[in-house]
Amino acid sequence: MTGIIDYNAGNIKSVERALEALKVPYISAKTPEKLQTVDRLIFPGVGEASFAMEELKKTGFDVFLKEWVKANHKVIGICLGSQIVFDYSEEGATKCLGLIPGIIRHFSALWEERNPTEEEHKETSMFKNKLKVPHIGWNDVSFCNGGTKLTDGIADKSNFYFVHSYVIQPDDPIIIKGYSSYGTMVPAIVEYGSITAFQFHPEKSGEVGLQILKNFVKDDIEETVC
Repeated sequence: MTGIIDYNAGNIKSVERALEALKVPYISAKTPEKLQTVDRLIFPGVGEASFAMEELKKTGFDVFLKEWVKANHKVIGICLGSQIVFDYSEEGATKCLGLIPGIIRHFSALWEERNPTEEEHKETSMFKNKLKVPHIGWNDVSFCNGGTKLTDGIADKSNFYFVHSYVIQPDDPIIIKGYSSYGTMVPAIVEYGSITAFQFHPEKSGEVGLQILKNFVKDDIEETVC
């Protein structure tokens, strides 16, 4: 059984529809008590980091998630849920869950720090003038550092749907399992222990996104077939 954390900052309906398309059981819950018996968690998110953290604290999901990960149970984070598992976000100067070492930075800060060569100056000027924040749309993702089993059956450089203004910056780059590009390198898939974090939205990324979710809930699919 898959549990979906509903903390008033998640893209719940899209995730639910994706799991329904896969014909697997799930529970969406606003309190940790209702998710005590699930096998795996989906931690979605759309919105602002400081508001999301306040909601997690109000509901007790902050403590629940820390205990869940400490017990090495599986969880995937999506979009905002892929960011607030880190230590700190520049969005609202927010102290986050601290489940993965690293910080979350705004695109503009990373672009300003980029130090281009002379040949790159024209390109740099172009992307500063043309690229918009938030980054909204389809981008290809290149797998790296051995990838993750959750992308089994998906071709390298497949396109996924992104909506975000902030960028994951893990302390250890080896945990980046997929990346995209938007004026800077964008970590798109991060895996650390039992956590796999997706900056893009698998539930909005068509067949390749469904394949990720299918790989995540494969035990339930196998039980249904049997």
